[in-house]
Amino acid sequence: MLLGLGLFSILATAGALAINWFGPVTEPAALSLQASEARPTLIKAGASAQFSICGSVRRTCVVDGDTFWLDGVKIRIADIDTPEIGQPQCDREYQLGMKATYRLVELLNVGPFELRTIGGRDEDRFGRKLRVVIRGGRSLGDQLVSEGLARTWSGRREPWC
Repeated sequence: MLLGLGLFSILATAGALAINWFGPVTEPAALSLQASEARPTLIKAGASAQFSICGSVRRTCVVDGDTFWLDGVKIRIADIDTPEIGQPQCDREYQLGMKATYRLVELLNVGPFELRTIGGRDEDRFGRKLRVVIRGGRSLGDQLVSEGLARTWSGRREPWC
């Protein structure tokens, strides 16, 4: 019985790693995330990217409510702040952060979206690309704010507890 559970665990882990490791490939133009772009980058999410919650291998997945990976590029949604799930200050922050995380997975998987630069900064101090995610002329960040899962970014973190 224990051997069977161990084998199942190994196979399940290998399957999860394979999904993240061999994620879908997008067109090279979709990976151009430079601040000097004359036009926003169109990401054909419905056809080429399928997001899930990040595991140990991070290629195309969601880290938390305001950070995700797209084809190996880490992106911070620049117009919002969501509750922390990695080091929450209270249970309420963690719970709301998890809701924001799962909701971002849903929103990214709906279909095509654009990544736009905001202001003059290309990256934050952690090396994440700073982008606003737009679909149908609306910021997905604004949608998370309207649903109570995020705040409009004010330039500094505010407590959630």
